[in-house]
Amino acid sequence: MQETGVRVDALHLVGREQLGSRWGWFVGLGLLLMVFGIVALGAAVFTTLATMIFIGWLMIFAGVAQAFHAFACKAWSGFFIDLLSGLLYLAVGFMMVANPGVTALTLTLLIALFLIFGGIFRIVVAIAVRYDNWIWLLLNGVISLLLGIAIWQQWPISGAWVIGMFVGIDMLFNGFSLLMLGLAARRLKTG
Repeated sequence: MQETGVRVDALHLVGREQLGSRWGWFVGLGLLLMVFGIVALGAAVFTTLATMIFIGWLMIFAGVAQAFHAFACKAWSGFFIDLLSGLLYLAVGFMMVANPGVTALTLTLLIALFLIFGGIFRIVVAIAVRYDNWIWLLLNGVISLLLGIAIWQQWPISGAWVIGMFVGIDMLFNGFSLLMLGLAARRLKTG
């Protein structure tokens, strides 16, 4: 048992050593992602539409690959399901690319509903169960509920910018976490 712990610690140290020697890459990537996140937030409508078009093209390529696979393995008993799945990917992908604005509106409404119902669920569970630190689940539920309601009240206008804003926020926080990791790794190298 101890032997496993020693191996894990040795692997952890190897990772720390490499992290310490490459801290600049983490800082650089973190800063780059933070800049991209700020740009995405500043151009949230463009980011939303670009995201819908990108996902649409991914679905088109996946549909072509799955349809090709169906014909390449047509003796398989799942031929029709494989083919229909590929055609469904193709159809939805083409609709997304042709109408990224409508796709964003629809997806934004689904996100709002998910946040509303997820928030209500968390609130109910937090109040009903009251396990240790239940207040954090309650807070999470309240924030999700309020975000969902805010998005829903602004819908359909929110459909133009919500997805782009989410992408931008994700890039910004991912970049920030890599920046902080890189700065901590720098201390490992010098320490």
